[in-house]
Amino acid sequence: MTSQLQRAVDLAAAQNPRRYVITGGPSSGKDDLIEAVIAAGLPCMEAEPGREIYRKHRERLGRHLRKEDRRAYAAEVLDAFVAEYVGHTAGIRFYNRGIPDGYGWEGFFGLRPSPDLEDATARYRYDTVFVLDPLDRFEDADDIVWAKEREIRRVHELVVQGYYDAGYEPVFVAPESAAARLDFICANLRLPKPDRNGD
Repeated sequence: MTSQLQRAVDLAAAQNPRRYVITGGPSSGKDDLIEAVIAAGLPCMEAEPGREIYRKHRERLGRHLRKEDRRAYAAEVLDAFVAEYVGHTAGIRFYNRGIPDGYGWEGFFGLRPSPDLEDATARYRYDTVFVLDPLDRFEDADDIVWAKEREIRRVHELVVQGYYDAGYEPVFVAPESAAARLDFICANLRLPKPDRNGD
């Protein structure tokens, strides 16, 4: 981390929480960007709760969630995101997806937004939402329920629409390298960009 970026993070640590979401559909390069955020020394939520919870359900049910299990899955994911949100009480933090992502996933599962999701979306607000435009590759072939290209696009559109419906104006991040994307995000937030190899 650059001394300038370290000072900015340290200064923010004594201030009210500032929460920044990084999201997007499958194959958006989110994992690579989250790794770059962590490598830069920025406080960040590392694991996406929905992914691990889905894997647990998949081990029990097989590749696709049955309709009767989708609501329970969505509720469990929501609880994990709310816990992550309320656990942060000061300073800068980046989030690996956010609560309104639930609108996208519930929509993909053919569900109407739950009252709990709507309540949490109204109660727990983020400062900035960054949406990653899709890349032309899969990130994790073992983790996809949306194996077809049209499904990837549909999930992305539903996630984006969910944030608009929740009252956000997302900042869209072009499909570049993780380093270039992080530099763009830092510039948008008026943070010094990370130092790389003494540059």
